[in-house]
Amino acid sequence: MEETTFVANPMRLMIAAAVGIVILLVLIIKFKLHPVLSMMISAIIIGAGAGMPLTMISDTVEKGVGKTLQGIALLVGLGSMFGGILEVSGGAQKIAETLIAKFGQKKAGWALGLTGLVIGTTVFFEAGVVVLIPLVFSVAKQTKKSTLYYA
Repeated sequence: MEETTFVANPMRLMIAAAVGIVILLVLIIKFKLHPVLSMMISAIIIGAGAGMPLTMISDTVEKGVGKTLQGIALLVGLGSMFGGILEVSGGAQKIAETLIAKFGQKKAGWALGLTGLVIGTTVFFEAGVVVLIPLVFSVAKQTKKSTLYYA
């Protein structure tokens, strides 16, 4: 099967891209629309503005979103699993306790920051936050300082 290609007028493409970026920013900042949905709307507007046939726009957006999600899904899934393993096994708690013992109680904030860096590099962000929140409460109780101090 032969794949069709589309060649846009460069000036028309530049104008469509500029309009699409402005629309993207307006949708996200002013209307508080989810960024993924805003990007899809902007991609459709850029394609239409560049003169691309509508059927080709839908195929192109579908391929672009599919390739993006294909790369991210594995990363998010594994990061969430590793975060769950660290939380259930007590590994994150042990890392924090070891670093607090090395840094001392007065520098527990630095120890938690370093723990967040270590855990954050191995797991997806939301999974890291879920793992670190109980640690913050635990350390705040041990050091008798406010939870907000460590947050």
